[in-house]
Amino acid sequence: MSIESRAESVAEPLSERAADALPPLDTAPTALVALAREAGYRSTPAPLAETLLVARPLLAAAGLAVPDGQLTVAAGPLDVRFTHVDTDSRVGPSGAAGTDDALRVSGTLHRVPWARAVEAAVVLTEGPGGGPVLFLLEATEWRQVAGTNLAGEPRDDLVLLDVAVPAERVRRVPAALVREAAWRSGLARAALIAGAARRCVELTVDHTSSRVQFGRPLSHFQAVKQEEAKLVEEAALVAAAVEAAASALSEPDSAEFTAWLAAAQAAASVAEITRIAHQLHGAIGFTELSPLRLATTRMWSWRDEDGGERAWQQRIGRHVLDGDGGGLWQQVTGG
Repeated sequence: MSIESRAESVAEPLSERAADALPPLDTAPTALVALAREAGYRSTPAPLAETLLVARPLLAAAGLAVPDGQLTVAAGPLDVRFTHVDTDSRVGPSGAAGTDDALRVSGTLHRVPWARAVEAAVVLTEGPGGGPVLFLLEATEWRQVAGTNLAGEPRDDLVLLDVAVPAERVRRVPAALVREAAWRSGLARAALIAGAARRCVELTVDHTSSRVQFGRPLSHFQAVKQEEAKLVEEAALVAAAVEAAASALSEPDSAEFTAWLAAAQAAASVAEITRIAHQLHGAIGFTELSPLRLATTRMWSWRDEDGGERAWQQRIGRHVLDGDGGGLWQQVTGG
């Protein structure tokens, strides 16, 4: 069975299985991050991080009702116009101004995580008047073109053909919410990577402890011990950064910056974690059914989604340069 076929087989019944297991909306942010980390550890075939850390908070912040079940998030340029055009407006093209927020939307959203497994998607795009809008799309309103990432997780294109979105599912939002969507997505990926990194450590330590070469376990060789120490160190760096970001989610002044730091650290550590884990496993770690491969291919995919290491480092740099420098030490040290 191909990767695409396996992804399809687990995705179809996913929303029904997972809907009842989602925590309530008032769950503590630290608990939500912990759940996302556990999803990464278990290679959970579900958009749990997207639902808990991105989609539901964005809907709540925009003042929209949060539906039950799993959700996904998408962003990108679309052809958007108001359904009820303000005929008295002389500014912009027809459809740039309207008497309410009902929309007609056309275009394609690319590589949307787990779209085939959800009943709704939260979409951010530029509105008819030039400012950002957030709206909720239902699964019946898009045509899906299946795709996957390196790990076989669904990354589908959503084709929208003049979709009518009622005003009750649309909100004009400030630029700050667009930034929040970006850093929340980065934190979600970092939490998943932190969980997968812990899985890599456990699998590698177990393998080197049980695998015997030249009459003794691999873990007894000094070179192996040194590499294992590096592996544990990198995984701990990611875990610490994600924990700090989770603790800061309830603090508006530091939540964004610490999320960027977590995303940057997670992306930076992926290469070393996966290198060491595969080097110490040998060829068996690359086999199709290896649990290590489930973790590492996901880490490679997650690292490059929603920004990537360079993008997060640039955001951190811009934050430092744009500030007055007075609060930088407190932000970095948590003081």
